[in-house]
Amino acid sequence: MSAEIYLITPQQIPILKRFCDELSAVLDTGLVACLQLRLKNVKDDLLIRVAETILPVCHSRGVPLLLNDRPDLAVRVGCDGCHVGQNDISYEDARMIMGPKAQIGVTCNNSRHLAMKAGEAGADYVAFGAFFPSDSKYDVPIASIDILTWWAELMTIPCVAIGGITEHNCKLLVRAGSDFLAVINAVWGHHGGPVVGIKAFDLSLKDNEY
Repeated sequence: MSAEIYLITPQQIPILKRFCDELSAVLDTGLVACLQLRLKNVKDDLLIRVAETILPVCHSRGVPLLLNDRPDLAVRVGCDGCHVGQNDISYEDARMIMGPKAQIGVTCNNSRHLAMKAGEAGADYVAFGAFFPSDSKYDVPIASIDILTWWAELMTIPCVAIGGITEHNCKLLVRAGSDFLAVINAVWGHHGGPVVGIKAFDLSLKDNEY
């Protein structure tokens, strides 16, 4: 039993060139299955510029790029899909904008009802969390790990765990049935740098102590 890394960009990217260098090094490890560009409260022009800059970095390494919240800009840039939250555009509207081939995931927090609704509508994955205290998911209650097991036993649609995930606590989520681990600060904020951070997850996930 294992899971793949669903990497999310840091909440701020002050120097785009430096970030691209770091992202290239992280993706070169081959340990990232997907990258989500998540920048809140920025102007469209900046979001487009960042997306257009990192898209070839991702595609040259075979990693799909999803854009958070904005399917309209995702189509404009040529991203592979988008992720929508409960307070964003609906899954149905996002699908209409992006078309049938795009990868679209939906935030479901700790709700079985929302997950079933998203799955029945055709979402490519559902995301549960936050499972641990998190700076990026501070406005939602802590989710029960049991929801991952429930989903894994019931559905074939992949599920993503998010919220405060580190190399130290990720095994709990994998054992429970998570297909992907969405990580942010544990990689970008790692004391040894992002490459060391992503490799720490790999070592933890390969550990036989399951």
